[in-house]
Amino acid sequence: MASERRTLLADTALDVLADEGIRGLTHRAVDRRAAMPSGTTSAYFRTRAALLTALVTRLVELDQAELHTTAEDLPPLRTVEELVDGMALLARQRLTGEGRRRSLARYACTVESVRDPELREILVPRENAGRGAVRLFLAERGVADVETRTHTLLTCLDGLILDRLVNGGDVSREALEGLVSAALRKETGTPGLAPTDL
Repeated sequence: MASERRTLLADTALDVLADEGIRGLTHRAVDRRAAMPSGTTSAYFRTRAALLTALVTRLVELDQAELHTTAEDLPPLRTVEELVDGMALLARQRLTGEGRRRSLARYACTVESVRDPELREILVPRENAGRGAVRLFLAERGVADVETRTHTLLTCLDGLILDRLVNGGDVSREALEGLVSAALRKETGTPGLAPTDL
């Protein structure tokens, strides 16, 4: 029962954060949103830091489950087009519905983690089926530093999603194709190569 109540309160805190931002995240706000008696949230999470830690832990749990399910629903990535399709699907999920709410909460927590090493540790990208599929796709095409390229590709995708959340609209297919093309590009050793050429 206590575990279920903690999960409910963490989910409610995610909703509060998505709607009201980091400054609106209080024990009282969570109590109100969850229709619980005043003091319920603070009984389970004594401090705001404890509440935020529970929220971020739950956020990562939900994200990992989504990424795993998304990867399972996709066919093996054999072509650039299939990889772009998968990235487009993930982008759409994170820009709409519950995905949008979690994305807003995630970015707020990411900024907060700059001053909180515990939150930063929880938010470190974790292994999942989606990340593994991208890594395998790049490795099969002879990309030299697969770990770095995988991290960079997914971080850039995350940046595009943040940009669209802030400015509206969808992540364009052209942008996704550009990211994949850059990830697959062989090292040339050309001096003075611009960052946009990598």
